Amino acid sequence: MNLKDLSSLGRDARGGARMPVLFVGHGNPMNAIEDNVFSRTWRDVGRALPQPAAILCISAHWETWGSEVTAMETPRTIHDFGGFPRELYQAQYPAPGSRWLAGETASAVSHSRIGLDFDWGLDHGCWSVLCRMFPEANVPVVQLSLDSTKAPRDHYALAQELAPLRSKDVLILASGNIVHNLRAMALPPGGDFNTPFALDWAREANELFKRLIDGHDHDALMRYQSLGSAVQLAVPTPEHYLPLLYALALREEDDVMSYFNDAPVAGSLTMTSLKIGPEQGGT
Repeated sequence: MNLKDLSSLGRDARGGARMPVLFVGHGNPMNAIEDNVFSRTWRDVGRALPQPAAILCISAHWETWGSEVTAMETPRTIHDFGGFPRELYQAQYPAPGSRWLAGETASAVSHSRIGLDFDWGLDHGCWSVLCRMFPEANVPVVQLSLDSTKAPRDHYALAQELAPLRSKDVLILASGNIVHNLRAMALPPGGDFNTPFALDWAREANELFKRLIDGHDHDALMRYQSLGSAVQLAVPTPEHYLPLLYALALREEDDVMSYFNDAPVAGSLTMTSLKIGPEQGGT
């Protein structure tokens, strides 16, 4: 039985329910191997999710010229960071790929061409979260790149076309950080990286973003560059912010949303994450 058949069985068993959508603030790559409040919450969220047939991940760490989707059978684990302990570089996430989901993703989008990629793999925006949510690495994973030529509104429109995948038991995981300014990082006195701490502008921006999310003001969120100086500091480059738009674009009228890991770290990052789905849940 192939993956498409398994997807149909799972959908029938759950009465045609849509899979949830997640936006995850992935933060420090060390979350992949450290036991902390964020990694434990990822574990708990994963346990509460319905079992997906496959996972489509949109990560801040794969930017391309044009849209690409991974289509290899065995995606490699990419250690796309520097200066971390050897243990982190030894971590592997051997989840299979899915030609079926790559094809479904490409065919779902009509306003853009999505090419098939056989070189990339799973970057840490993807695997550092999934190794906690699905530690057995037995769910096929495909990554969709961020097209660096697209404006925020175009990313949002592309994401909307992915909506049918939710009814095919595909979990869509968008991974970035709402507030992400590495050049402004600062630790509180006597604290470590995971001690909750925000610079004033980071807290202001994150609270503004949450008000707009709660108010369903997606138009303002797409025009984030006009939201003032705090937001400009919070989003100096778009790649960690854009995955949020993918998750919000997939929210249906009857979906409910809950926050998890809603905390600032290192002064200039927020781990604020969202679960969107037809049933109330989350951690």
